[in-house]
Amino acid sequence: MTETAAGSSQGGPSEKNTPKRGFFGRIFLFVRQVISELQKVVVPTRKELVRYTITVMVFVIIMMLIVTALDFLFGTAAVWVFGGA
Repeated sequence: MTETAAGSSQGGPSEKNTPKRGFFGRIFLFVRQVISELQKVVVPTRKELVRYTITVMVFVIIMMLIVTALDFLFGTAAVWVFGGA
């Protein structure tokens, strides 16, 4: 049976061998791990950020048009089926 990345103990000491940490020790460990993870974050360039923003906006507008068209279509069908005033 293979181990997953989250289940393997290669990244650090196993729980059996680590000493119990106090309240502040756990907080300090958490802050160190957060800082370590934040150093791995890749910040997009301005050009990439503009491209991503435009892509999201175009996608949202397309989805709004689809939902609007379906709403109009189903509304018209409901009026036709149940009769309008």
